[in-house]
Amino acid sequence: MRDMIATFSTVDMTTDTLAGTTPNASAWLDTRGFDGAAIELLTGAVTDAGFTATLQHSDTTAAADAVAVPAIEASGGVVSLTVTSDTDDNIVKGVLGYLGSKRYIRFNYVGTANTDAVVRTIGRLGRPHRAPTTYVGAAVAAT
Repeated sequence: MRDMIATFSTVDMTTDTLAGTTPNASAWLDTRGFDGAAIELLTGAVTDAGFTATLQHSDTTAAADAVAVPAIEASGGVVSLTVTSDTDDNIVKGVLGYLGSKRYIRFNYVGTANTDAVVRTIGRLGRPHRAPTTYVGAAVAAT
């Protein structure tokens, strides 16, 4: 089948405003029912750059259970995206693929002293366990 509508789902995980060094995590992407997952970083207004989005995973939605994804469990071994230019406004900075077995994944954003930026996190779920079926992916708040 060439039609991809029945084989993937897109989830709006969050839009966050980053300020200084205060960590800011996106909502969780629930991967249940899918064998493929990725998270995409889109920037909005980047007034003062200098932040990193690191891929985290967990078996629960508890914020305290979040840990960084090991390189071996990420596509190409890439586990973070960094924005260093104030001109990186309104772009797709990148997409990180997840190969691990935990149920939940997210981005954890950490900035430098003067970071001031708006970011949007989009989840991509693919290879559903049953297809074709209409799937609605879910973003889950950390507890």
